[in-house]
Amino acid sequence: MVRSVDLDLGQVRAFVLAAEELHFGRAAERLALSQQALSKRIARLESLLGVRLLERGGQGVRPTEDGRRFLGPARLALAAGDAATAAVARRDRPLRVDVWGHLFAPMRTLAKVAGPALEPGHGRDLPAVAAAILHGDIDAGFGRVHPPLPDGLTHRLVRLEPVDAVLSRDHPLAAAAELRPEQLRDGILWAPAALDRLDFLHRFADGFGISGRAEGANLGLAHFLAELTADTRRFTLLPADLPLPRSAGLRSIPLVRPTPLYAWSLLWRSEAAHPGLDPLIASCAAEARRSRWLEYDPSRDWLPHPGDPF
Repeated sequence: MVRSVDLDLGQVRAFVLAAEELHFGRAAERLALSQQALSKRIARLESLLGVRLLERGGQGVRPTEDGRRFLGPARLALAAGDAATAAVARRDRPLRVDVWGHLFAPMRTLAKVAGPALEPGHGRDLPAVAAAILHGDIDAGFGRVHPPLPDGLTHRLVRLEPVDAVLSRDHPLAAAAELRPEQLRDGILWAPAALDRLDFLHRFADGFGISGRAEGANLGLAHFLAELTADTRRFTLLPADLPLPRSAGLRSIPLVRPTPLYAWSLLWRSEAAHPGLDPLIASCAAEARRSRWLEYDPSRDWLPHPGDPF
């Protein structure tokens, strides 16, 4: 007879994410846990099952043979648990949507399509928001989505927004009416975090050969812009219609041939969607048609992931 055990879905989820990421740190980040807490959950699960599920090593982790056998049924168990939770969840509560990419001001776009039954939050970044959606803590996310995404999530492109080069009025290029991205190669790209965590800026710098890069802490737009003027060689990218403080001593210059586009998307769990999600998606589509948010010409515009515009 097969021994019956009562599984803790929190422990199962920790194992599944570790098996998918092959790395405790990345799995812990998706769960918003410390690596120690993640490791303890998996160790308790292994003790309960009486088998080793993961091999730990200096290069990360990988499932054992037992772990590979357990992974598929474990995913089904998580899906069943999520469906059971959704079946008894309050359906009259507001739709909970977290946003990220705060310096690019996602609420400017979301406010145009959001109704009164929406409850906005402020997620840290895409991995944190994706984890919160999968856990059922929120219903959807809004920001720039880029691959790879965890299994179980769906996204829809809402807006392709042109970005300008923003630089000090003392910058050597400050007098230009417009700029081509390649003209920024001798400048220093100013970023609000480690560039390898900022997919859009990272790909822009690599795509146009910008080797000069400087990184700071994300302490809000005002601090970010003040630090931008600290070096007259610095520039950054911000949405073309984002208002800049008049006293900041900055210029916002259109980028052309090509024009970089920042892609805003709605992200949600593939199953057990909140009933307010469909009306929000419909509102996004209607505003996109009205305001021509999804216009894209590959001969004129630039996207970090051409052919699959995240």
